[in-house]
Parts: sequence; structure tokens; C-alpha cells
Amino acid sequence: MKLYIKYDLNVCSKIVLMEQLDKLELPYRITGLGEVELKDTATDEKFKLLEIALSKYGIEIINNPKQVLIQKIKDAIVEMVFLQDTLPLKKNSAYLAEKLNKNYNHLSLLFSEETLTSIQSYIVLQRVERTKQEMIEGNLNITEIAWKLKYSSLAHLSNEFKKITGLTPTAFQRIIESRKVTEFNN
Repeated sequence: MKLYIKYDLNVCSKIVLMEQLDKLELPYRITGLGEVELKDTATDEKFKLLEIALSKYGIEIINNPKQVLIQKIKDAIVEMVFLQDTLPLKKNSAYLAEKLNKNYNHLSLLFSEETLTSIQSYIVLQRVERTKQEMIEGNLNITEIAWKLKYSSLAHLSNEFKKITGLTPTAFQRIIESRKVTEFNN
């Protein structure tokens, strides 16, 4: 028997983080996506134990200021694409500059230098992932997904989708349906 599970990685990560901080009796406050403020200074021993406990779940504490900003950019993009019901009406550059209170050109240059890809490419990748998620959930048709994710047209969504996945959205939907039928019959 197969179980199909829908989950939110951000919620899962937050729960793991909270459980580990509680376990080590470290008072904290979650201040944002991927951001925690410890209310007291952690001893070196507790800090090391926290790093080890979180690493079991693939969660890493970031100490490098550049890497912190890169992660904030990624988190803001994930929040923009996945956690909001629809994408903001403003340009991505304006959204990120406002959200992170930094000059977009600085953010873009740093992101490109550190990740070897552009912010826009990362946004496209996340939008395609959100499109796939919406298609798998099956609550919206492809036109509604294009509208929800603020694509300029269905053709624009289709072109980006094919560039990233190698498939058209229709071909992806057929694969999903085929797998559902196959699994239902087994």
C-alpha cells in the first residue's frame, strides 16, 4: 500500500528546529523563515550539540555573512513563490529589495557570484517547482496555475516549464495521470 503525503518543508524544518532547541533547553524566538534568535548565549557545548542534532535533518547553521544573505534571498524567493497564495504584483527585484532592505543590484551581484546562477534563474526554477506541485495536487488547471503564478501567458509558463523539465506541462500531466492509474491498479 502506498501513502501519498502532502507536506510543507518550511513547516517541517521549523518543527524540527523547535524540537531540538526545546530539547537543549535553549530559549529562542523564531524571527523569520530560516531565522532564530537565541534569547541567551548558548554554551559552546550546547551550540555544538545543536549543530549535530540539526545536521541529522540536513539543517545547517550558517555563520558566514555572505552565506546568510544568500540564504535570506533564497528564503524570500521561496516565501514569495510557495507561501503566498499568489505571487506579488510588484517586480521581483522590487519585492526582494524591499523584503531584505538592500539594493537589488548588490543582492543580484552577490547571489550570482556565490551561487553561479542569477536570482531570476532561481525564481524561474522555484516557479516551475510550484507549477509541478499545483499540477500534482490537481486542484487547478494549467491556465489557472499560470494566472495564480503571475505568468504573462500560458505560453510563457509552458516555455519556462519545458526549459527546466524537458517536458511540456501537458506531457507532465499525462505522466502524473498515468502513474496514478498504474498505482491504483496495483
